[in-house]
Amino acid sequence: MAEMAEVKEVGDTGGAKQAAKDLFSGAVGGVAQVLIDIVKVRLQTTTRYTGAVDAATKILKDEGPLAFYKVSVQFGGFHYARRQFEARNTLKGHSPALSYSQLYTSGAFAGLANSFLSGPIEHVRIRLQTQPHGAGRLYHGPLDCLRKLGAHEGILRGVYRGQAVTLMREAQAYGVWFLSFEYMMNRHARVNSIPRSEIAAPLIALYGGIAGEALWMASYPFDVIKSKMQSDGFGAGRRYASMRGCFAQVWKEEGLRGFWRGLGPTLVRALPVSAGTFIV
Repeated sequence: MAEMAEVKEVGDTGGAKQAAKDLFSGAVGGVAQVLIDIVKVRLQTTTRYTGAVDAATKILKDEGPLAFYKVSVQFGGFHYARRQFEARNTLKGHSPALSYSQLYTSGAFAGLANSFLSGPIEHVRIRLQTQPHGAGRLYHGPLDCLRKLGAHEGILRGVYRGQAVTLMREAQAYGVWFLSFEYMMNRHARVNSIPRSEIAAPLIALYGGIAGEALWMASYPFDVIKSKMQSDGFGAGRRYASMRGCFAQVWKEEGLRGFWRGLGPTLVRALPVSAGTFIV
């Protein structure tokens, strides 16, 4: 039986105060993503750049500093799922503490819930980041992009293009994220014979950062496919008819390496972003 994972706050986690704290934690993590995120997307969707530094330099030179912006999404689904498991464990006469499989499932639930917002938001962001600039510009902002995506293929096939692989990415990513963090925290507390509440803040940040690395290592191929599908053309200009077709084409044209293109700047971003989220 899997070792039971401690829960940091078992008290009144259902109130407005806890919900606000959860949302604030997500916001802190999003701040660190602004400059590097667009580099990751460009590396995933084009072979124009030789690497992360080359991409950043050319984007800044050709498009100016306004090209570097980020729309972030926050979620609080993990704590909802966690409370449901706590209640179920208690009803069964067990400790309310979650097993590691329950922590993974709670994280996956949070990812699935988040995907219905992150899917279209990231789709719009990718379209705006990868569109031509100047006279060839396709969209005049997020709302214009949403309107045109819907006009092409409707809400489900247009705005929510790539949603299936987004669901897979989010579930796997956040399941691994919470599982990794909880495992490291629990192990540190056990090895040093201290309660989790006494773990120093720098160590919490370190474990959070490592969990962020694990998140992307576990889900990055899904993210590559999502970016390719959401930057793909429409009609005769469309390359990928389906998620499965996109996976097959990337494998055929780029091999295994194609599923990891752009990972470097993503991992650079992940450490401080995830550390900042967990330290709040």
